[in-house]
Amino acid sequence: MKAGLTTGQTYEKAWTTTPEMGIRHLGPRVRPVLSTPAMIGLMEATSVEFLSPYMESGEQTVGFHVDVKHLAPTPIGQKVTVKLTLRELQERRFTLGVEAVSEGGVKIGEGTHRRALIDITQFTQED
Repeated sequence: MKAGLTTGQTYEKAWTTTPEMGIRHLGPRVRPVLSTPAMIGLMEATSVEFLSPYMESGEQTVGFHVDVKHLAPTPIGQKVTVKLTLRELQERRFTLGVEAVSEGGVKIGEGTHRRALIDITQFTQED
């Protein structure tokens, strides 16, 4: 891992929600809203984007723990901004505080996400 990553650092990214991110199980008459798994996916993607510049060649992070509350619905098509704070950096593990806010300024999700630094070759397949 490259130097420069410190606790307290923050990062944020805005995402536009798409139909694929919506819930489907309530039927076609219900207005499509952002699903919980999709919101968590945005939090994970933002975390990867934040941490990637600090990775050496052959390194990356993987998520191993998510503890998130989904607080409010967000209509598909709206922007969601994911904000994170690096709370803890311990050897090869990262603890991030995460939150998601709709374009209307409503906090729609919050929690903790943990990631671990890995050697990518552990996940490569030999032909």
